[in-house]
Amino acid sequence: MIGVFDSGIGGLTVVKALMESLPGYNIVYFGDTARTPYGTKSLDTVIDYSIQNTEFLLNKGAKIIVIACNTASSAATQVLSEKFDVPIFEVVTPAVEAATSATKKGQIGVIGTRATINSGIYERLIKEKMDKALVYSAPCPLLVPLVEEGWLKKPETKMIVKKYIAPLKTRQIDTLILGCTHYPVLKEIISAKTGKRVEIIDSSIEVSKALADYLAENPKVEKSLIKAESEKGDVKFFVSDITPQFEKTASLILKQKIRLEHVKN
Repeated sequence: MIGVFDSGIGGLTVVKALMESLPGYNIVYFGDTARTPYGTKSLDTVIDYSIQNTEFLLNKGAKIIVIACNTASSAATQVLSEKFDVPIFEVVTPAVEAATSATKKGQIGVIGTRATINSGIYERLIKEKMDKALVYSAPCPLLVPLVEEGWLKKPETKMIVKKYIAPLKTRQIDTLILGCTHYPVLKEIISAKTGKRVEIIDSSIEVSKALADYLAENPKVEKSLIKAESEKGDVKFFVSDITPQFEKTASLILKQKIRLEHVKN
């Protein structure tokens, strides 16, 4: 079973990508909706939450953990890798790999929560792979709550996205990393505001590719993941707080009606 956690329900974009790239695998998802967003929390708090989330997923039978949260990826990956004896995947590195491969001018934009942007993790990793790259980052703190509230097609959302993207457009970026797994839900709006010449890097798709490649290269690990009897894997959804809006937005993300199960973490 593949375990996925996020600070809220935006990480369901990763679940959607995994369901498409790895059909037949069982997935368990935990969204920490009671404590979202992580982007405003301290480093120590995000690490503590990430440890608790991982323990919850392991207790549910997960053999691989995917951190579907950029804030937790930048803050807690190393700690989780040292603490738990299971493969840990995060969304930052695959997105960096994709962006540095896609860019033609080496002018890369990154949008994310304040915590992710302030960590400087994208700039550091991009520079390690492409030292002459110019990285322009913009925190977008309002986008997560807009997604959580289901304001996916509101004119206010389009206006806010345009405001956040404008400084990056003036830098003439040719590649933009969606540095938060909530943001793919708004990809159509973001793409419209950046223009057709800008390559959008969706971290949810890139981490699913990375996991698929890993399983192909590690047959022993792949065999340890008990597949569903049918071609479609069993997917369970747990959240630490539940509202009708969360359920509605979750169904919008996955393009199907789902049931969120409320648990205390």
